[in-house]
Amino acid sequence: MNWIILIIAGLFEVAFTSCLGKAKTSTGTTMYLWYGAFLVSLVASMLLLMKATQTLPLGTAYAVWTGIGAVGTALVGILVFHEPAHFWRLFFITTLIGSIVGLKAVSSH
Repeated sequence: MNWIILIIAGLFEVAFTSCLGKAKTSTGTTMYLWYGAFLVSLVASMLLLMKATQTLPLGTAYAVWTGIGAVGTALVGILVFHEPAHFWRLFFITTLIGSIVGLKAVSSH
């Protein structure tokens, strides 16, 4: 169950970084709504990470959390913010996914 909580925490990390990107391109009230969504997502991500680390090894949980955030944010950057998707970028995103799966596979919990 805590692995599911950790994955959700990582998805909220993607949400809060995506909100920063949307706030950067917005103005007025819309910008403040994106910053509000950033704060809500940030708090949710941190609370879920705290919950997950109560039973999962801290180093593994943190690495998986940041990995989900890094991969998710890179994919959002490509798909939503039209950042470049050249071969090497996609290659290293793929290796990062492999590392996250590997950490889960060798974890004792």
